[in-house]
Amino acid sequence: MTLYNEYDRLLVAVDCIIFGFHGDQLKLLLIKRDFEPEKGKWSLMGGFAKKSESLDDAASRILMSLTGLQEVFLEQLYCFNQVDRDPVERTISVTYYSLINIEDHDEELSKQHDASWFDLGEMPDLIFDHNEIVDRAHQRLKYKAEHYPVGFELLPPKFTMPELQSLYEAIFETEMDKRNFIKRIDSLGILVKLNEKKRTTGKKGAFLYQFDEDKYKQQMKTGNKFQIKP
Repeated sequence: MTLYNEYDRLLVAVDCIIFGFHGDQLKLLLIKRDFEPEKGKWSLMGGFAKKSESLDDAASRILMSLTGLQEVFLEQLYCFNQVDRDPVERTISVTYYSLINIEDHDEELSKQHDASWFDLGEMPDLIFDHNEIVDRAHQRLKYKAEHYPVGFELLPPKFTMPELQSLYEAIFETEMDKRNFIKRIDSLGILVKLNEKKRTTGKKGAFLYQFDEDKYKQQMKTGNKFQIKP
């Protein structure tokens, strides 16, 4: 230990950007900060990494504590390390973004943390550099959604084609041609059309789909063939 005494000790925080999807809006789960500085303002969910855990484990713990969810999409995003990013102490933030099905998260846990969902385009000003963190996470999500089928993580197990298109339009913040979108999705072979309809989408209703889990996993490995673009 004496070899390290001459070096500075820094705090390592883990901040989670939690995306969801509802209606036709990409959502972000935020908490109201309950301590100074910036008490009462909106923040990403985060905490400090413990000596006994990896950063991945810390991110999973933080996500679990807010949503009650495990084994969901969670990926390291970026390290934010500006010297003055935290006014209290020199803190490095290693960020992770997660994609969850809003219907699956534990609402009671969210209430305990004073957490709320916001439309991504209408989120409030956040503490410190958290707005910058969210922007970088959204850019990463766009890239991933363009090359990998990660969008399905945000949907319920059964969904309609219009719902799927609305999701990708929300991610990319632009409208897509319906015919071209369906043609591209069908060509991937990762959807299973069910003999069921969702009747809330018009008189005739819309057929429900689910993804083929094996082909989905293969697409997550290869990625370069997905190529969904706005």
